[in-house]
Amino acid sequence: MTPSTPQATPMLHWSDGEVDHSARWRSEAGLPPPKRVVVADDTISADTAYRLACEGTALLWLGDFQNARQLLIALARRTDKPKPTRKGKVAATPASPADLFHRHRLALGQRAQVLGKVLVPLEGDYSIPLRRAPDWQLACTEAWGEADGERAVVSLRELLGLNGAHEWRKKGVEVAVLGERIHPWYGVFSPLRGEYLDLLAKTPLLSKQLAFDVGTGTGVIAALLAKRGVAKVIATDLDPRALGCAKENLTRLKLAKQVTVTEADLFPPGKAPLVVCNPPWVPAKPSSPVEQAVYDPESRMLRGFLAGLKDHLTADGEGWLVLSDLAEHLGLRRREDLMSWIAAGGLKVVERLDIRPSHPKASDGDDPLFEARRREVTSLWRLVAA
Repeated sequence: MTPSTPQATPMLHWSDGEVDHSARWRSEAGLPPPKRVVVADDTISADTAYRLACEGTALLWLGDFQNARQLLIALARRTDKPKPTRKGKVAATPASPADLFHRHRLALGQRAQVLGKVLVPLEGDYSIPLRRAPDWQLACTEAWGEADGERAVVSLRELLGLNGAHEWRKKGVEVAVLGERIHPWYGVFSPLRGEYLDLLAKTPLLSKQLAFDVGTGTGVIAALLAKRGVAKVIATDLDPRALGCAKENLTRLKLAKQVTVTEADLFPPGKAPLVVCNPPWVPAKPSSPVEQAVYDPESRMLRGFLAGLKDHLTADGEGWLVLSDLAEHLGLRRREDLMSWIAAGGLKVVERLDIRPSHPKASDGDDPLFEARRREVTSLWRLVAA
């Protein structure tokens, strides 16, 4: 194979009116550097900043850091303000659930574009050279690795999210069925919704010899299987952050000797009497790597798991598929599609265990997707070779 040519580091260019400047551009979503950049500080009004951001102009903030945070809040208020409707306008046909979902995603994307236009500089050691700036060097190191001495620019919104993830990693998430805390890394899906873990905790284990945990993420399912007495668990993932996160969590829980974390695209080599997978639940394109644990384009991971499961089960083995039916209520996937993929994989369903979600959005009538969320059911499908 011919080695691929390394991509050049994206650079952001701007002028302060007298001197041209440039710095490395950082974007978790892989967005290109903004083409139009103006220097901004505490003298700019929120209305002017909002107009510029809506026009596609980025604001490189060189004023007080805390004022930049306040500006971001002001921009969010303007972005979230309901748009006025024209009098006499004919009522539109009620949107389908799929239309509502796509409109919601579009609105979130447009909101992110506007709020992402407020940029802040970083020194080569990840320090923020602004007045009243916090020390978030550890948060940056956790997310990006050791500083390389190169000055950079990043959106303030992304930097806030990065530090929020650092706080979650430090504090951890209480997992009731484990009786322990799981510490998610930046970009690794946090197990805040515990109902699927309740299903995994109460489903009888037919064998405690070996289990595969496909797409382990934080390692929480592998930890639960080990806590339930499975002698050996092999947990797989492709994402380097997930692999590091799972290893750290399992070491902290003193389960590293029981659980092996390995890089693999879905299945590890061999067969097991139990193979568990909790794939992303919604078949849509993620807008950033952080969303890859939620959105699975064209249900690729789900279909790949079902297509390959039979070849990785022992003769009397079971596959446990943990899946929400939210996509069905949103009109993004049909139950018939799921059943056809199960059959095409040479599998059959021996049991389905259901549980209702208890997260806040399931009872939030103001959520744009409330009607779908209130009908959502999370299921554990017990699958065997047909």
